Amino acid sequence: MSNEVSVDWRGRPCKHNKHGGMKAATFVLGIQAFEIMSIGAVGNNLITYVFNEMHFSLSKSANIVTNFIGTIFLLSLFGGFLSDSYLGSFWTMLIFGFVELSGFILLSVQAHLHQLRPPKCNMANEGWKCIEAKGFKASIFFIALYLVALGSGCLKPNMISHGGDQFQKDDPKQSKKLSTYFNTAYLSFCIGQLFAVTVIIWVQTRVGMDVGFGLSAATMAMGLISLISGTLLYRNKPPQGSIFTPIVQVFVAAIAKRKQVCASNSEMLHGSQNDVSSHIVYHTEKFRFLDKACIKIQDGGNMKECPWRLCTVAQVEQVKIIISVIPIFACTIIFNTILAQLQTFSVQQGDVMNNQLTKSFQIPPASLQSIPYFLLVFLVPLYEAVFVPLARKFTGNESGISPLQRIGVGLFFATFSMVSAALVENKRRNLSIDLKEKISIFWIAPQFLIFGLSEMFTAVGLIEFFYKQSLAGMQSFLTAMTYCSYSFGFFLSSLLVSLVNKITSNSSIGGWLSDNDLNKDRLDLFYWMLAALSLVNFFNYLFWSKWYSYKPSISYGEDNSNFSSSKHIGADNIP
Repeated sequence: MSNEVSVDWRGRPCKHNKHGGMKAATFVLGIQAFEIMSIGAVGNNLITYVFNEMHFSLSKSANIVTNFIGTIFLLSLFGGFLSDSYLGSFWTMLIFGFVELSGFILLSVQAHLHQLRPPKCNMANEGWKCIEAKGFKASIFFIALYLVALGSGCLKPNMISHGGDQFQKDDPKQSKKLSTYFNTAYLSFCIGQLFAVTVIIWVQTRVGMDVGFGLSAATMAMGLISLISGTLLYRNKPPQGSIFTPIVQVFVAAIAKRKQVCASNSEMLHGSQNDVSSHIVYHTEKFRFLDKACIKIQDGGNMKECPWRLCTVAQVEQVKIIISVIPIFACTIIFNTILAQLQTFSVQQGDVMNNQLTKSFQIPPASLQSIPYFLLVFLVPLYEAVFVPLARKFTGNESGISPLQRIGVGLFFATFSMVSAALVENKRRNLSIDLKEKISIFWIAPQFLIFGLSEMFTAVGLIEFFYKQSLAGMQSFLTAMTYCSYSFGFFLSSLLVSLVNKITSNSSIGGWLSDNDLNKDRLDLFYWMLAALSLVNFFNYLFWSKWYSYKPSISYGEDNSNFSSSKHIGADNIP
């Protein structure tokens, strides 16, 4: 029997044969695909609009884009907190879906009315005399942009967690389908991105940014319709109240009892007598200092200690999980810094290359990001249908390989995306300067393709890892941490651009990325630096993945191995 608490849209207990499952999850996959169509087209081509229409400098435009995308993912923590604590994932998605829709509509209006934009000017040839958007015009732009960021940020973790909630983790049959759902969710993401970087970006380039932003609004509206259509089928996890209060209580109680000696037998800890057959919580040995929060003071009386002095094992284990996943989370930040380059500088690379496909058709530079998604639309189902069953025979793991192993594979290959980018940029720059020759835009395809393959491993592995390691009431918040990695990656990109410019500039010449002209900049050296950081980050990940151990309470005969070894936390303490 399931011990998970789920209710229908009226707050009544769910029926096993009526609510949840892949049928209900399909409606969540719908809003995920439509939302990524909307935001993907804006994020991937925003630098073109900011540079050409709003007349910000190239480096400032790149930072505006990375800060915007970084804010989206940082706000996912807020969305996860609201969902787990107060609103529930469905209502959080519904409310902030309309916030995102309003942002797209305002962006479309701003792009359509010339009164809300600076006078037209060619930034590539006359950038020195172009008027940058300021005052009211800039305010409208940033208000619209960050309405989109607020809505999208609060939606993202809840789309994943609400879809995952349709499957019962304590039911072996449905738990097996959970990995399939995550792969299907990534396929939905790929289809949405593919439509965004082809159709919508083509509309933005050939018809106008106002129509393109309007199309993003339309697809967002379709996503909301998909979400609402599944209302009667959803399994909803009720909000648990503030998720931070129990966490803070653990630290307060542990510090207050810092002089106490940890119990030698875990069964002596408060709240350790759980029904083991229900696979709820096991005591673990790491961070034993926190166990002091569970020690009962033996004063000979019957006085009960308050929750700020005495916590349960479940509370302590929840905090241990959060602390344990932080190093894994940190190792994906550089990975997302590389992603930031593909949505900013790589698009500008394509803008100065030969993008003529036929006499009458030019490839929008941002649309090159469709190349990996074309491939992934076929590879993801192949991964699920062929690789997972084959790997399962060797590993015994229901997912084929463990989430940590999957993340590691992706981090390893991400380095080669920047190696490819550096080699191509060096070739492009030399030919442009020496021979005044433009190379084909397809030369930058490999860097998108390699990163797309690495993302298939890392992104899905990270989401599956965080969701499966979360305890009840924390799914949306821990899932939001995966998106927070994107945020830190994009913010780090902005910081690196500024630092590199400052360090590499002197009184006679500017820094590597200080000009609006890529032929004067040294983008290739910047890419080599990121490749080196990525390789160092991979070896750092090997250490932390070996250190980490999977939460044993989710084990149903799985081979819960990490990237480098197989072990369980506190296995000796399991009765």
